[in-house]
Amino acid sequence: METRTVKALDETTWEAYADLMARNNGGFMGCYCTWFHPHVPERGVTHEGNRAYKQRLVREGVAHAALVFEGDEAVAWATFGTPDEVPTMKHAKQYDATVVTPPDYRITCVYVDRKHRGAGLSLIAVQGALDLIAAAGGGVVESYPRDTGGVKIGRAASLENSTRDVFEEAGFTYDRPKGQFNCVMTKTVAPA
Repeated sequence: METRTVKALDETTWEAYADLMARNNGGFMGCYCTWFHPHVPERGVTHEGNRAYKQRLVREGVAHAALVFEGDEAVAWATFGTPDEVPTMKHAKQYDATVVTPPDYRITCVYVDRKHRGAGLSLIAVQGALDLIAAAGGGVVESYPRDTGGVKIGRAASLENSTRDVFEEAGFTYDRPKGQFNCVMTKTVAPA
């Protein structure tokens, strides 16, 4: 097995990210991990529109992710950003009614290439995102993983942000439920 490395999503890693997406039908339902970003007309219409929107956000420096590489191939990612960069979320009404203090960052999507699932890459991607957040100054980080109660989920499509177990292993603390099957988890990250 080749050595795994983590790199930030930016213009220099865009092609590896785009290749990962192309191998996986654009990620969850072809969204190119744009669903959590602000709504624009091209988001959600076509794979090509989502890809162009994501590439534009990367070029503008407002789309962030930790990309996990095996050799030269990107095999997983964890998307993160400030609440302004990734404002969209499921169960937003419930979240807004229960939030006390907004986080500095959110980890909104964790994805592993279909050929590499079951190898612990979700945790590597989450830890990579935390390292990049630390390098950017740290702060309070929230995520909204699936709270499966320890039950294995068969369809990765239902796990757009991994599971509570992965985030607990990364040092997050359970805060509260969000929706029927998800939860809010938090971690304070010191600056690097």
